[in-house]
Amino acid sequence: MGTWGDLPAWAIVAIAFLALVQVGLQALALLIALRTPPDRLLTGRRWVWIVVIALGLVGAIVFLAAARRPAPAPDPVNTAPDLDRDRARRAADLLYGSPPDSNQDRSSR
Repeated sequence: MGTWGDLPAWAIVAIAFLALVQVGLQALALLIALRTPPDRLLTGRRWVWIVVIALGLVGAIVFLAAARRPAPAPDPVNTAPDLDRDRARRAADLLYGSPPDSNQDRSSR
């Protein structure tokens, strides 16, 4: 049976590189799993995905590829903050000046 010393240098470098990739992907997947809200995880249970990630490189890839639901898109109609209409009107008047009175325009014709 061979030892590390029997392997060529390029094989040792390749194994070390693959080990770093595996540890890096597992760390990234674990960090994302811990920061993702449970309602966006596929099973809704964080511990299930932590166990899957602990299985190795394949578990981390499965988590990164399929475990998370996309974030809900914001509703473009209701994204404006709820401002008091009077307050918004005062801000618009301050920025753009008071609008001419529409009744006054009709009477001058």
